[in-house]
Amino acid sequence: MRSTLKNISKNRWPWLLLATSALILELCALYFQHVLKLSPCVMCVYERLTMLGIIFAGLIGASAPGNLFIRCSAFLCWAISATWGLLLAIEHTHYQLHPSPFATCDFLPNFPSWAPLHQWLPWLFNPTGDCADIVWQFFGYSMPQWLIVSFAIYCAIFIFIAASALLPTKKSP
Repeated sequence: MRSTLKNISKNRWPWLLLATSALILELCALYFQHVLKLSPCVMCVYERLTMLGIIFAGLIGASAPGNLFIRCSAFLCWAISATWGLLLAIEHTHYQLHPSPFATCDFLPNFPSWAPLHQWLPWLFNPTGDCADIVWQFFGYSMPQWLIVSFAIYCAIFIFIAASALLPTKKSP
């Protein structure tokens, strides 16, 4: 069992599972936007970007899971994306639960001038909604609250898999 956990990141299927799960969540967001006509806000756009980072991490890891450098790069991308996404979702939830005219999100995303994603891919990254609006709920929780759950799961799985990879191998007698 211990060696299975230690070597799980050296297989292609867990990385593809990571990328697929994040892709499904990304497709759900696009369904909400383009089919249900729910306007994404700036925080939604940033959360999408972090979800794309998790997809990217899974694809990096799946490209060469046996290569230590590739695997470490994928772990780093996964850790940054999941943690950043969790922090964004918490901030977004705060905007919704405690609306204030003094604490609001921007109207346009703050992308670097050399990568204006909201202009290049407006169907994916152009915000048209307000961060404080709760336009969808499931079991009484808003979308950013569900994203807290999703990103917390990604963080927990990352910690579990990364810690397992660092475990010393058990020596046979």
